[in-house]
Amino acid sequence: MTTIHRTVLAAAMLALATGARAESPDAIENPAIDMPGYLRAASAAALYRDHHRVTEQEFARLAHLPDTVILDARSRDKYDVLHVAGAINLSFPDIAVATLRQRIPDRSTRILIYCNNNFVAAPDPFPTKLPAASLNLSTYIALYTYGYRNVWELGGPPIDPVRSRLVFAGTAAP
Repeated sequence: MTTIHRTVLAAAMLALATGARAESPDAIENPAIDMPGYLRAASAAALYRDHHRVTEQEFARLAHLPDTVILDARSRDKYDVLHVAGAINLSFPDIAVATLRQRIPDRSTRILIYCNNNFVAAPDPFPTKLPAASLNLSTYIALYTYGYRNVWELGGPPIDPVRSRLVFAGTAAP
């Protein structure tokens, strides 16, 4: 188990065990927000994700297979500047029941994801995030929580789009 998995698991266990809250439960209850559920899903997704990370070469190979969706969860502005050719844009804040049902209705669809931190030498379209705040992590957890299990994440090392095996599109495409 990696350090991040241990950290997420420890946080989930602490939250579930202590039930600690800033205020009384009655004052802040919202059945539409479930932190313990999120932490459980994040822990499960972290374990599953270990076996669903691929190299640049494998990502490029999978991208050409039928019934594959390349999902770019960055903002539309960043996507328009530079994205992996063929990727659909579904900005992370727009990942929801209805949009997933519309854009990727079959939860068994092969989905390839990537984020800012997969790339170097392109700070405008791919600004660096803190490693623990990488969009890959949030996107993977969200898709896992919605029941998508055929999700494959572009691994490392970081890629220079100009030297990449991947084909890019957008206003700043190499």
